[in-house]
Amino acid sequence: MTATHLHFDTALLPGGWAANVQIRIGGGVIREVASGVEPAPGAERHKIGLPGMPNLHSHAFQRGFAGLGERRAEARDDFWSWREIMYRFVDRISPDDLEAIAALAFMEMVESGFTHVGEFHYLHRAPDGAFYDDPATMAGRIAAAAEISGIGLTLLPVFYAHSGFGGAPPHASQRRFISTPDEFAKLVEGSTVAVAGLTNSRVGIAPHSLRAVTGSELTEILSLARTSPVHIHVAEQMREVEACKAWCGKTPVAWLMENAPVDSRWCLVHATHTNEAELGAIVVSGAVVGLCPVTEANLGDGIFPLRKFLEHSGRIGIGSDSNVYIGVADELRLLEYAQRLSGQVRNVAALATASTGRALFDAAMAGGAQALGIKSGLDVGSAADIMALDAGHAALSCRSGDALLDSYVFAGSGGIIGDVWRGGEKLVSNGRHLRKDGIIARYRKTLGRLLSS
Repeated sequence: MTATHLHFDTALLPGGWAANVQIRIGGGVIREVASGVEPAPGAERHKIGLPGMPNLHSHAFQRGFAGLGERRAEARDDFWSWREIMYRFVDRISPDDLEAIAALAFMEMVESGFTHVGEFHYLHRAPDGAFYDDPATMAGRIAAAAEISGIGLTLLPVFYAHSGFGGAPPHASQRRFISTPDEFAKLVEGSTVAVAGLTNSRVGIAPHSLRAVTGSELTEILSLARTSPVHIHVAEQMREVEACKAWCGKTPVAWLMENAPVDSRWCLVHATHTNEAELGAIVVSGAVVGLCPVTEANLGDGIFPLRKFLEHSGRIGIGSDSNVYIGVADELRLLEYAQRLSGQVRNVAALATASTGRALFDAAMAGGAQALGIKSGLDVGSAADIMALDAGHAALSCRSGDALLDSYVFAGSGGIIGDVWRGGEKLVSNGRHLRKDGIIARYRKTLGRLLSS
């Protein structure tokens, strides 16, 4: 069901909260926004309107083993031992399986208020390491999952060639990810074809990390990006930082800022272990730091120095990464709470505003849109990606203005999101995705086979 007019008693516009807001939609885009007006005839009425949130970093297939890595595997269990579990799971996934798992992950994103996702997609080859007849077969299944769920998609095919700094040969367990620069060019071309039929979707590129790409390869593949988004994992783990220093004498962020044309198209995913000089260099470049607090906590990555970065006017966005748990408010809440725990202070993200929820929401909205190459917000020309909070939820009682966002982020619980539209199409009604039953049935069948094999 596609809306033409939505009316909200209150809505968060680019200039702040406004009352009696009417949004006119055409062709999936916001054509007009008016405040202080009565509902147009036939307008769909709601209480509280927010723009949908961009999710700048996802590995959709990892949703399939969420919760299965919570048993100690070694004397020291960390990101690297978790990665071995991921490798074993990924060995089994067929194109049909990927589509089913990604459709579930994307559906859950939409239910939580994420309306556009940056899919950092590195599962390219068949289980035996050979390319499919169409090298972009798996990318096509990601696009199909986006169509099923309705989410907007920035597809980020990943270049992955090595197991460590300095061009170390890949491990056998990485055989499904690997490509040469020429093969990667075909993947990017095929990915562009795969998303061509989707609305408000695009293709960028993603050099996986400095562990997985050499300097010369990075230069070569960047020519494919032109004006498109460029995403890269960087400085997620201290072991990665130390290995980079052993290789070149510099940290990953320092090497990247000195040797790559990092600018506002770039998203540096995690950047967890970053010093103040490096933070300043990121700010000057205009790049976005992609933070994934739930995954970073789950994997024991560490805590990004958020306050220092925000004080320098740094740009951030949020992502669901491993998709162990999916939720807009959950990512924002944990981002703030980690800062409170490490610094033993409160309301860390609230610099220029008294409202922490508003500060987090605005920053993640702007940074996520920049990183994914989209226009966001309840504004003319933006995609009609909108969520309505359930004004009857107890956490929102007697709230208005920024207190609504503070309560949504820090005091809300299940059911606080009522309806979600993407490109003007209602995908979630009363908290439930309209295609949920079929998506879950297919997912259960897929997981039943994958986990029993």
